[in-house]
Amino acid sequence: MLFANDTEDTLQSIAGLVNTLINDEDHLMTRADLDEFVRREEYTGSRTHDDVELAAVRALRPDLRKLWTASEPEAVQIVNQVLAEADAVPQLVKHDHWDWHLHATRPEDPLQTRMAVEAAMALVDVIRAKELERLRICGSEDCEAVVVDLSRNRSKRYCDTGNCANRAHVAAYRARKARKSA
Repeated sequence: MLFANDTEDTLQSIAGLVNTLINDEDHLMTRADLDEFVRREEYTGSRTHDDVELAAVRALRPDLRKLWTASEPEAVQIVNQVLAEADAVPQLVKHDHWDWHLHATRPEDPLQTRMAVEAAMALVDVIRAKELERLRICGSEDCEAVVVDLSRNRSKRYCDTGNCANRAHVAAYRARKARKSA
């Protein structure tokens, strides 16, 4: 494990949220889509379940995507801005099936604020560990999905949103076969 469990889970959740909008294909169009995402990613706290909440969460995606290509100073600026705007006050909490972890917002804060602050808190760990290079864009030429590389050897290159790795491996295999038969 590279980071604390809650940091790794949050990084994966952030990537999942960013990857709901790839190549102009949006998978977070309805309140039901958001409900399913929140359920799957186990976000807790109050919800309004309305179009305003949906629009606010959708609006987070471009800003969160910037973290995947930001330099360290840029990432620090984004993280500090999110934390300041939310008046974040980190506290240790334990709830549901989660062991001790950090929350920096109140359960009644808007969903998009809680999501943004959780993202910022996870990025604090990434930045402090000097591991920003673990956040990258999918290695497939036709994919813009973000990737969180939690592998030991920093070898993950392709996203989990489709068959990017499989397509790359098949293409490489076919290229090797073509060279061999030529």
